[in-house]
Amino acid sequence: MNQALVAPAEETPREAGVAFDELYRSSRDDVYAYAAGLLRDRAAAEDVTAAAFERAYRKRSHFDPQRGSARAWLFGIARNAALDELRRRGRQATLAADPVDSASLATVHPTEQSELRLIVSGALGELGARERELIALKFFAGLSNSEIARVLGITESNTGTKLHRAISKLREACNGVA
Repeated sequence: MNQALVAPAEETPREAGVAFDELYRSSRDDVYAYAAGLLRDRAAAEDVTAAAFERAYRKRSHFDPQRGSARAWLFGIARNAALDELRRRGRQATLAADPVDSASLATVHPTEQSELRLIVSGALGELGARERELIALKFFAGLSNSEIARVLGITESNTGTKLHRAISKLREACNGVA
Protein backbone atom coordinates (compact mmCIF):
# COMPACT_ATOMS: atom_id res chain seq x y z
CA MET A 1 0.00 0.00 0.00
CA ASN A 2 1.29 3.47 -0.81
CA GLN A 3 2.38 5.17 2.41
CA ALA A 4 1.62 8.60 0.93
CA LEU A 5 -2.09 7.92 1.01
CA VAL A 6 -2.16 7.02 4.68
CA ALA A 7 0.12 9.70 6.08
CA PRO A 8 -1.04 11.04 9.46
CA ALA A 9 -2.66 14.47 9.38
CA GLU A 10 0.26 16.16 11.14
CA GLU A 11 2.63 14.97 8.39
CA THR A 12 0.44 16.22 5.58
CA PRO A 13 1.70 19.62 4.37
CA ARG A 14 -0.92 22.33 4.05
CA GLU A 15 1.44 24.48 2.00
CA ALA A 16 -0.93 25.05 -0.93
CA GLY A 17 -4.10 25.25 1.12
CA VAL A 18 -4.95 21.60 0.63
CA ALA A 19 -5.59 19.64 3.78
CA PHE A 20 -5.08 16.37 1.99
CA ASP A 21 -6.36 14.09 4.72
CA GLU A 22 -9.65 16.02 4.90
CA LEU A 23 -9.94 16.07 1.10
CA TYR A 24 -9.38 12.32 1.00
CA ARG A 25 -11.95 11.55 3.69
CA SER A 26 -14.62 13.82 2.24
CA SER A 27 -14.16 12.79 -1.40
CA ARG A 28 -12.97 9.18 -1.61
CA ASP A 29 -16.41 7.60 -1.98
CA ASP A 30 -17.55 10.18 -4.54
CA VAL A 31 -14.36 9.81 -6.59
CA TYR A 32 -14.77 6.03 -6.56
CA ALA A 33 -18.44 6.29 -7.63
CA TYR A 34 -17.51 8.73 -10.39
CA ALA A 35 -14.73 6.44 -11.66
CA ALA A 36 -16.98 3.37 -11.43
CA GLY A 37 -19.61 5.17 -13.46
CA LEU A 38 -17.13 6.11 -16.16
CA LEU A 39 -15.38 2.76 -16.28
CA ARG A 40 -18.28 0.42 -15.52
CA ASP A 41 -15.78 -1.79 -13.71
CA ARG A 42 -15.41 -1.81 -9.91
CA ALA A 43 -11.88 -3.17 -9.79
CA ALA A 44 -10.66 -0.64 -12.34
CA ALA A 45 -12.49 2.13 -10.45
CA GLU A 46 -10.61 1.18 -7.29
CA ASP A 47 -7.31 1.38 -9.18
CA VAL A 48 -8.23 4.71 -10.77
CA THR A 49 -9.36 6.13 -7.43
CA ALA A 50 -6.06 5.13 -5.83
CA ALA A 51 -4.13 6.57 -8.78
CA ALA A 52 -6.10 9.83 -8.64
CA PHE A 53 -5.39 10.32 -4.94
CA GLU A 54 -1.75 9.37 -5.41
CA ARG A 55 -1.41 11.95 -8.22
CA ALA A 56 -3.25 14.55 -6.16
CA TYR A 57 -0.98 13.90 -3.18
CA ARG A 58 2.16 14.23 -5.29
CA LYS A 59 0.86 17.42 -6.96
CA ARG A 60 -0.76 18.99 -3.88
CA SER A 61 1.74 21.86 -3.92
CA HIS A 62 0.45 22.78 -7.40
CA PHE A 63 -3.11 23.31 -6.16
CA ASP A 64 -4.20 26.93 -6.57
CA PRO A 65 -7.28 27.90 -4.53
CA GLN A 66 -7.69 30.93 -6.80
CA ARG A 67 -8.61 28.57 -9.64
CA GLY A 68 -11.30 26.62 -7.78
CA SER A 69 -12.05 24.27 -4.95
CA ALA A 70 -9.83 21.38 -3.95
CA ARG A 71 -12.73 19.04 -4.74
CA ALA A 72 -12.98 20.29 -8.34
CA TRP A 73 -9.20 20.02 -8.70
CA LEU A 74 -9.38 16.43 -7.42
CA PHE A 75 -12.20 15.49 -9.79
CA GLY A 76 -10.16 16.87 -12.69
CA ILE A 77 -7.31 14.56 -11.68
CA ALA A 78 -9.74 11.64 -11.26
CA ARG A 79 -11.25 12.31 -14.68
CA ASN A 80 -7.81 12.28 -16.29
CA ALA A 81 -6.90 9.06 -14.48
CA ALA A 82 -10.15 7.42 -15.67
CA LEU A 83 -9.60 8.61 -19.24
CA ASP A 84 -6.04 7.25 -19.10
CA GLU A 85 -7.47 3.88 -18.08
CA LEU A 86 -10.04 4.00 -20.88
CA ARG A 87 -7.37 4.87 -23.42
CA ARG A 88 -5.27 2.02 -22.09
CA ARG A 89 -8.21 -0.29 -22.69
CA GLY A 90 -8.87 1.22 -26.08
CA ARG A 91 -12.51 2.08 -25.55
CA GLN A 92 -14.57 5.22 -25.10
CA ALA A 93 -15.97 6.52 -21.81
CA THR A 94 -19.58 5.76 -21.06
CA LEU A 95 -21.42 6.28 -17.82
CA ALA A 96 -23.50 3.34 -16.71
CA ALA A 97 -25.93 5.46 -14.71
CA ASP A 98 -26.04 8.51 -12.53
CA PRO A 99 -26.55 7.77 -8.84
CA VAL A 100 -30.07 8.43 -7.63
CA ASP A 101 -30.55 10.88 -4.74
CA SER A 102 -31.69 8.44 -2.04
CA ALA A 103 -32.66 11.26 0.34
CA SER A 104 -35.30 12.51 -2.06
CA LEU A 105 -36.66 8.98 -2.45
CA ALA A 106 -36.82 8.26 1.29
CA THR A 107 -40.58 8.88 1.42
CA VAL A 108 -41.27 6.75 -1.64
CA HIS A 109 -42.44 3.14 -1.27
CA PRO A 110 -39.59 0.67 -2.02
CA THR A 111 -41.41 -0.70 -5.08
CA GLU A 112 -41.92 2.80 -6.46
CA GLN A 113 -38.31 3.62 -5.64
CA SER A 114 -37.12 0.63 -7.70
CA GLU A 115 -39.35 1.70 -10.59
CA LEU A 116 -38.01 5.26 -10.40
CA ARG A 117 -34.43 3.99 -10.43
CA LEU A 118 -35.16 1.89 -13.50
CA ILE A 119 -36.76 4.87 -15.23
CA VAL A 120 -33.85 7.17 -14.43
CA SER A 121 -31.31 4.51 -15.37
CA GLY A 122 -33.03 3.92 -18.70
CA ALA A 123 -33.31 7.66 -19.34
CA LEU A 124 -29.62 8.14 -18.59
CA GLY A 125 -28.86 5.38 -21.08
CA GLU A 126 -30.47 7.51 -23.78
CA LEU A 127 -28.07 10.38 -23.14
CA GLY A 128 -24.65 10.68 -24.69
CA ALA A 129 -21.52 9.96 -22.64
CA ARG A 130 -20.64 13.67 -22.33
CA GLU A 131 -24.18 14.50 -21.14
CA ARG A 132 -24.08 11.74 -18.52
CA GLU A 133 -20.69 12.95 -17.37
CA LEU A 134 -22.01 16.50 -16.96
CA ILE A 135 -24.95 15.26 -14.90
CA ALA A 136 -22.66 13.09 -12.74
CA LEU A 137 -20.27 15.97 -12.08
CA LYS A 138 -23.12 18.34 -11.21
CA PHE A 139 -25.38 16.14 -9.12
CA PHE A 140 -23.15 13.39 -7.80
CA ALA A 141 -19.84 15.18 -7.36
CA GLY A 142 -21.68 18.36 -6.37
CA LEU A 143 -19.48 20.64 -8.44
CA SER A 144 -20.54 24.13 -9.48
CA ASN A 145 -20.78 25.05 -13.15
CA SER A 146 -17.47 26.93 -12.97
CA GLU A 147 -15.78 23.90 -11.38
CA ILE A 148 -17.24 21.59 -14.04
CA ALA A 149 -15.98 23.97 -16.71
CA ARG A 150 -12.46 23.73 -15.29
CA VAL A 151 -12.64 19.93 -15.06
CA LEU A 152 -13.85 19.56 -18.66
CA GLY A 153 -11.83 22.41 -20.14
CA ILE A 154 -14.82 24.35 -21.50
CA THR A 155 -16.29 27.75 -20.64
CA GLU A 156 -18.67 28.21 -17.74
CA SER A 157 -21.35 29.51 -20.09
CA ASN A 158 -20.94 26.47 -22.34
CA THR A 159 -21.14 24.23 -19.26
CA GLY A 160 -24.43 25.82 -18.21
CA THR A 161 -25.89 25.45 -21.68
CA LYS A 162 -24.80 21.84 -22.09
CA LEU A 163 -25.98 20.97 -18.59
CA HIS A 164 -29.38 22.56 -19.19
CA ARG A 165 -29.77 20.59 -22.43
CA ALA A 166 -28.71 17.35 -20.75
CA ILE A 167 -31.17 17.84 -17.89
CA SER A 168 -33.95 18.68 -20.34
CA LYS A 169 -33.22 15.50 -22.32
CA LEU A 170 -33.16 13.50 -19.10
CA ARG A 171 -36.52 14.90 -17.98
CA GLU A 172 -37.97 14.24 -21.42
CA ALA A 173 -36.71 10.67 -21.40
CA CYS A 174 -38.07 10.10 -17.87
CA ASN A 175 -41.45 11.55 -18.77
CA GLY A 176 -41.59 9.42 -21.91
CA VAL A 177 -41.16 6.25 -19.85
CA ALA A 178 -43.35 7.20 -16.87
